[in-house]
Amino acid sequence: MAEGIFRKAVGNTGYEVSSAGVAAQPGCSASRETLEVLRDQGVELPGFRSRMVDEEILKDAEAVFCMTASHLEMLEMMFPEFEEKYHLACDFVEFNGQVGVDVPDPIGMGRQAYDSVSRVMNEAMGGIIGFLDERAE
Repeated sequence: MAEGIFRKAVGNTGYEVSSAGVAAQPGCSASRETLEVLRDQGVELPGFRSRMVDEEILKDAEAVFCMTASHLEMLEMMFPEFEEKYHLACDFVEFNGQVGVDVPDPIGMGRQAYDSVSRVMNEAMGGIIGFLDERAE
């Protein structure tokens, strides 16, 4: 879901967007709920297949936005040489008076949970893009 929302948010600005997981089952398509939520926002993920994060992906990335603090910690343990690239997706936006909150995991929680994740990710996009734009200057 994050990849689709991020792609829509950056549009044709030249940012390249991709996603990978720290515990992904390689080759899986996005969940039915994810595809429904994205479709409601006019976002498609043609040909999307999950993949595990690896050194090559991290080497090529300018920045890596993690959904949760535990994902970020796993990356720091697995690939400490890239830790300056790691950020929480919500590091750049305030939710209920807090910055850097985890994006909730919707798996197995039904459509309403996926809608909630979508709201969080869409809210976080402005801060993420602002961060990237500032670094590009």
